[in-house]
Amino acid sequence: MTLPLSPAGADVRFPSIEGLRAFEAVARLGSFERAAEELAVTASAVSKRVATLEDLLGTPLLIRQPRAVLPTPAGREYLEQVRVALGLLAAVPLHRRPVQRQQRLRVSSPPTFARQVLVPLLAEHAAAWPQVELEIVLSIPYVDGLKVDADVEIRNGDPAAAGVPALMDDVLVPVAAPALLRRLAPLAVPADLAGAPLLRAPLEPWRPWLRAAGLDWDEPARGPRLFDLGLALEAAACGHGIALARPSLARPWLQAGTLRPLFVTSGPTVRPPGLYHAVVHQGGQAAQDFAAWLARRAGELCDTAVAGLSAVG
Repeated sequence: MTLPLSPAGADVRFPSIEGLRAFEAVARLGSFERAAEELAVTASAVSKRVATLEDLLGTPLLIRQPRAVLPTPAGREYLEQVRVALGLLAAVPLHRRPVQRQQRLRVSSPPTFARQVLVPLLAEHAAAWPQVELEIVLSIPYVDGLKVDADVEIRNGDPAAAGVPALMDDVLVPVAAPALLRRLAPLAVPADLAGAPLLRAPLEPWRPWLRAAGLDWDEPARGPRLFDLGLALEAAACGHGIALARPSLARPWLQAGTLRPLFVTSGPTVRPPGLYHAVVHQGGQAAQDFAAWLARRAGELCDTAVAGLSAVG
């Protein structure tokens, strides 16, 4: 026998599921904005849904204060009943969609690596792992000891110390803007850098490269110090001086011709003092998959950039 939905003749007012979910979320989170973020709608839509529910019931359910939203006494009583009803509906098997839940993966990265390597690959990662939403936050270059709130942390330093492989087998090459090169005497061999303006970037010191080139010179002592590799590349592209660069990071400028590599055949092969590597803190299999994918793709990008030096030099 099928039971009636309500006693005969009863005036039952059924609210919308959207209104009940909006009310429950606001009452639980204490904010229309936070409820809107959870429900993936606007705060205005949440407010309208709750107002419609209150009109239907004929009683206010929420106390709207400047800094918080609290349930009224009637709202507290109704909230318990709503939670039971929503729980029963959520338990119905046919209401469960056969799709994976979206997982958010928070990735911390140095600024230049994020802009030149990570961001261009985002669409590729989304296509391969559509259930994983990447959240990219920037770390502060040249600052150690800060607590990192991320599932995966990309660092520029010693991969062996972290017990992980390097993401890219980088090399260092001097780069300069064509306009600056036209103002300088011809630069055929590293010794021709004498008197040329060398940009100072503590993350990429000149002395190891100069020593490998057979030049016992000190670090440049004049000019601005740039504590971000991207800033050093931008300064070089503006013609302010010659930067020591990784082809993997300078690739857009090299391909556009705004920077030219120097001493491709006559200069030494020198590795950077720090190499990019990824440390997984949490995030489960999604984080492990991301780190393995990034190592493969960043390595390919680096190899292509290094191999292409002779074509743009």
